[in-house]
Amino acid sequence: LVLMAVWHVVGRKLFNAPVYGYVDWIEQFMVVFAFFGLSYCQREGGHIRMDIVVMRLKGRALWFAEWLSTLFMLILTIALIYGAWMHFDRSFDLTRPLFSRDSSIDIALPLWPAKLIVPLSFGLLSLRLMIQLAIYSRALITGEDRPAGVPLPEDPMEVAAREAESVSGR
Repeated sequence: LVLMAVWHVVGRKLFNAPVYGYVDWIEQFMVVFAFFGLSYCQREGGHIRMDIVVMRLKGRALWFAEWLSTLFMLILTIALIYGAWMHFDRSFDLTRPLFSRDSSIDIALPLWPAKLIVPLSFGLLSLRLMIQLAIYSRALITGEDRPAGVPLPEDPMEVAAREAESVSGR
């Protein structure tokens, strides 16, 4: 995308020939960058959380709180899969040229591929959440301290120290 942007700006300024349909292409690719990292971010615990209460919990109480919040997120994700799939389904049509009922304004780029990415990425996220639910369930039953495969709440002081170390070059 950066190379396309440079090509677009240089082509427009120097040669009066910008990238044809630049905005349409950017809109399509932004979906890829925005949604493909969802399940990875969930695996790493990178989503925004409210850890004020959860950080004070230990043992089974912590695993129950994590299990419950993961269950709510899974329910929401399944609802989003349904809505995103319906949005894709309205756009896709096998009987039309390029299988598309709707297209971008400038260059008539079919929108269904970008619309398909959304329910697929939410599907991956829901699989990740199901894995986490199983791990939290096992931790609830066994009472283990640090279950593998789930993001654990971190102390803000440890996070700040790790970030300071990463930018200090040591």
